[in-house]
Amino acid sequence: MKFKSYIWSVAAVLQPPLQLACNWMSAVILSVRATPSPRSCLKPNGFVKTKISSSSSFSFTARVPTCKFLVPARHTRLFAIPNTDDGHPSVSMMEENKITNHAPGSEAESFLSKWSPPQYLWRGLSVPVLAGQVIIRIIKGKIHWRNTLQQLERVGPRSVGVCLLTSAFVGMAFTIQFVREFTRLGLNRSVGGVLALAFSRELSPVVTAIVVAGRIGSAFAAELGTMQVSEQTDTLRVLGTDPVDYLVTPRVIASCIALPFLTLMCFTLGMASSAILSDGVYGISINIILDSAQRALRSWDIISAMIKSQVFGAIISIVSCAWGVTTIGGAKGVGESTTSAVVISLVGIFIADFALSYCFFQGAGDSLKNCV
Repeated sequence: MKFKSYIWSVAAVLQPPLQLACNWMSAVILSVRATPSPRSCLKPNGFVKTKISSSSSFSFTARVPTCKFLVPARHTRLFAIPNTDDGHPSVSMMEENKITNHAPGSEAESFLSKWSPPQYLWRGLSVPVLAGQVIIRIIKGKIHWRNTLQQLERVGPRSVGVCLLTSAFVGMAFTIQFVREFTRLGLNRSVGGVLALAFSRELSPVVTAIVVAGRIGSAFAAELGTMQVSEQTDTLRVLGTDPVDYLVTPRVIASCIALPFLTLMCFTLGMASSAILSDGVYGISINIILDSAQRALRSWDIISAMIKSQVFGAIISIVSCAWGVTTIGGAKGVGESTTSAVVISLVGIFIADFALSYCFFQGAGDSLKNCV
């Protein structure tokens, strides 16, 4: 009896600590398996206080081991810089304490690493590079024929109206100047020959090229510039398509093919308008004008006009495409590239016209001997 009473007394003494330990273990298991409830909280001193609701509610506090990691602080500085796209300031953030290499040769960057060529320089260099790529692709036969036909329709038939209208009025204006002076000198039979030589050698190729540069060259530059700033050319590269094959080469081929035909049509209409004006205003017969033109013209005059127009078409398309694919700066950059492409194309046309005329027509000419 004494032994039993001793056992019961020991059990009564150990019951509260054992019950507390069991409840503490169950609380730990529940906290691991489930998300923390609002009754569990982490104190600033690193202890976790948990309250367990059961038949015998109680609360306990346990210390949770914490780890501290030393992370270097990164101080930043906020500053505003002007946005080149729309003129409004944009906010940027620059780190002050960057990890730098304190090797003897890396403290100051070299001048060449920071220097970038001016825009006009690398744009000018992009023209011969792009021309070489187009020539190589034409020789290899890498031509997108569907795009070429679309651009040919755009450059040729859709430009006929404005080219013919310009050529007709330019021809009538030159007729007024020539006929007045030649009639006073009694050289009525030479008017047609002079007009034919002027139109075939200079006026028709140059006037046609100027009209096409203003209409088609600006469109090429604006279209490719918009594709460049909107990253559509990068999308073509991602899809495995070379932008030179898909965008540039068809435009160059279309311009070189369409301009000779436009030049020939402008020459025909210019001569017709001059003959009609001479007959109606100054009384010089159309037959005299046409006969004089036939005597003065030679096959080389028409061939030289075709060669000039092809060269002008190549200049317009390559310069416009080069200025388009090198566009930067958003919508403002597209406008600047379009304007600059037209101006550079016109300058290139005049320079090429002088060079080709100097090569084609050297020495004294005798084309007007048969017209006098």
